[in-house]
Amino acid sequence: MKILLKGGRVVSGQGSRPADVLLDGETVAAVEECLSTEGTQVVDCAGKLLFPGFIDGHTHFDLEVGGTITADDFATGSRAALRGGTTTVIDFAAPDKGEPLAAGLARWRGKAEGRCACDYGFHMTIDDWNGGISQEIGEMVALGIPSFKMYMTYPAMMIGEGDMYRALLRLKEAGGIAGVHCENDGVIRALVEEAKAAGRLSPGSHPRTRPAPLEAEAVGHLLRLAQVADVPVIVVHLSARESLEEVRAARQRGQTVYVETCPHYLLLSDSLYDQEEFMEAAKFVCAPPLRKREDTEELWKALKAGEIDTVATDHCPFTTAQKRAGQYDFTKIPGGLPGVEHRGLLLYSYGVKQGRIDEGDMCRVLCENPAKLYGCWPEKGVIAPGSDGDIVVWDPEARGVITAADQAQNTDYTPYENWETQGAVEQVYLRGSLAVDRGRVLAGMEGKFIKRRNLL
Repeated sequence: MKILLKGGRVVSGQGSRPADVLLDGETVAAVEECLSTEGTQVVDCAGKLLFPGFIDGHTHFDLEVGGTITADDFATGSRAALRGGTTTVIDFAAPDKGEPLAAGLARWRGKAEGRCACDYGFHMTIDDWNGGISQEIGEMVALGIPSFKMYMTYPAMMIGEGDMYRALLRLKEAGGIAGVHCENDGVIRALVEEAKAAGRLSPGSHPRTRPAPLEAEAVGHLLRLAQVADVPVIVVHLSARESLEEVRAARQRGQTVYVETCPHYLLLSDSLYDQEEFMEAAKFVCAPPLRKREDTEELWKALKAGEIDTVATDHCPFTTAQKRAGQYDFTKIPGGLPGVEHRGLLLYSYGVKQGRIDEGDMCRVLCENPAKLYGCWPEKGVIAPGSDGDIVVWDPEARGVITAADQAQNTDYTPYENWETQGAVEQVYLRGSLAVDRGRVLAGMEGKFIKRRNLL
């Protein structure tokens, strides 16, 4: 039977408007005021907001990091994503160094197929460069993977500057785009050696060995390479004001640069690393690290101004037991935070409700922009006739508190323990089927691989 979501306000990047939404099978059939209820299952959405399903363009499910594996696999991570209103995730297919890209893709598809509750896609990691990989770039794009990831830190993942330039040129030719992790690896390693030699081994050394200027330097370096190659690029998980200034300078030169940030860079600060209790500080170790309060405020302003294109989570979760591996050496703390479940809730509570952004801004950075940037628009990212029936029914008046005891993420803590929230996910529809109802995940492992295309 057709489902009619009646009496709500449909949210787009331009704001919200009153409209009913008719779901027929897996897609949206109509979006109009006062649609007929005849022959439909009516869901009363009076007083509710209807967002397109959120898209998280940066997750790390079932990823080996530093001798351990992230706490969420595709089954648990995708359920947590759905519970928070995310109907599509884009993870990373990572070949080992020396492997062809196809080997990494096959491994990650094996991890996800039949074990994902929401829809999913992959970015392809480029951690090596040769003629074979260059050829495979075109093959990946043809398979529906037009986005790639490169690293300027982590020796096991890096490629040289010349190869990065060659890769950018090849992506331009093949119709792909690169997202890049920007930090100056050589100077970070020198600072780490200094800290260890001085016996500064606590989590407090983590942000001091990865300072904001080293992120900004790497962002500027990448953007000059992209300028010479004449290609657009994505700066992922941008965390600092100085990095944003490098992006602004590149845009003033006429370059196309896309920027992603994360909720933890909008809401948390580096003071959390100076807590006396090791485990409390270790929970927040991630790369880039948390920054100063002035950085968080600058990022909010940039978000409102449209200078930041997407807010993803970089969901890379570990348990406290896994974090304890670095108890006597901060470099051994597995880096990453859980966040795939609470992203929309945090942006609404601390962005929309506090007047930093509005509903349209939230829709742009969680729905519209990632759908366009990553090549699944207009099937995803919008509520319109013909689009996938991915809809978040949002109660703007709900009140709650985030706790680890009430989360689907497979971790025993949340960085936002006891944070008060305003608004809540009431229901989530995935391709026209009710997937979440008032906190209960109803969906099975029904997520589909999304074949994407370059829309830029």
